[in-house]
Amino acid sequence: MDNKSNFNLNNFNSIQMKTIFKIALSALILTACSSSENTPLDKKKKQLEQLILESEKLHSKIQALKEEIAKTDTSKSKIETLEVGTLALMPEIFSTHVDVQGRVDADQNVSLSSQMPGTITRIHVRAGQEVSKGQVLAETDASAINQQISDLETSYLLAKQVFQKQENLWKQNIGTELQYLQAKTNKESLEKKLAALNEQLRMSKIISPIGGTVDAINIKIGQMVAPGMAAINVINFTNLKVKADLAESLSSRVKTGNVVKIFFPDINDSMSGKINYASRAINPLSRTFGVEVILNDNRKYHPNMVAKLRINDYNSARPVIVVPVKYIQKGLNEDFVLITVDGIVVKRPVKVSKEYNGLAEISDGLAEGDLLITEGYDLVNEGEKITVKK
Repeated sequence: MDNKSNFNLNNFNSIQMKTIFKIALSALILTACSSSENTPLDKKKKQLEQLILESEKLHSKIQALKEEIAKTDTSKSKIETLEVGTLALMPEIFSTHVDVQGRVDADQNVSLSSQMPGTITRIHVRAGQEVSKGQVLAETDASAINQQISDLETSYLLAKQVFQKQENLWKQNIGTELQYLQAKTNKESLEKKLAALNEQLRMSKIISPIGGTVDAINIKIGQMVAPGMAAINVINFTNLKVKADLAESLSSRVKTGNVVKIFFPDINDSMSGKINYASRAINPLSRTFGVEVILNDNRKYHPNMVAKLRINDYNSARPVIVVPVKYIQKGLNEDFVLITVDGIVVKRPVKVSKEYNGLAEISDGLAEGDLLITEGYDLVNEGEKITVKK
């Protein structure tokens, strides 16, 4: 009995040990599998799969919302029927101008001074007085010269009488030739001395070389003057001009006869005229050339007054389409504008010939009657539907 019991007990223990071993082995296998599934790579793969699933769900929701919005939103139709302003294009003469600042100048504008040093004894004119050519305006002290002239005239009268008598005798063959020549030489010598003194007397006077108006008197009686010192200014206002200097690059555009409008900002006055003369010589220092415009005889213009010239240098040969530059858009290979045709935006390529003062001359691409989109031109695209403001 005891031996049998021991055998059964041993068998039981053996079975129990095998069962425990199997359980331990299974646990070990499960643990190994679990640890292998929790590696960083596996975690990233699971995370990626989860994000893909979430992305697909999100995409489906977005698509559903888009479809729902498209059915209910009316903003798209509003954009398609945007109201814009237009400009009906009509041909016109396109002109360009050159703007330059000039000055009023007088051809006969002289500043007179005494030709000899001396003291002013007389002033014969006043400011604003009209004078004629050759008129004496003022005099310096010439008493010494007058005394010399007086003495010399007495000697000259005597020498003249002696010569006349000697000449009469010589014609009658009375006296010698030497006596005749001496009398003649003495008279002629005194004539030359008298002429020199009269010239000095003339130089002691300030004489106007032109007819005009006394513009300024810068001397007083008793004042010492010398050659080169400005004494009296005389201006002839009948020959006023506007002169200006233009850049060398404009020499091919600005010619004699071009129409010009002149504005005088200091007196708020303007006038129109033509260029009387355009110089063909270029100043080598300033690289400019001069132009002149003759002014009418008008006392409101003054020498050295500022004048602004607007010279018309180009006019189109025929009426052309003119478009504001701001409505011209730049493409990759061309310029274009947007016009409307039957309520549809149309892109129209254009060729710009000239630009001036915010306007462009269009030589090709547009025609009379085209409706240029102006207001809202930057909000619409080609092919869109629009409505035109009335």
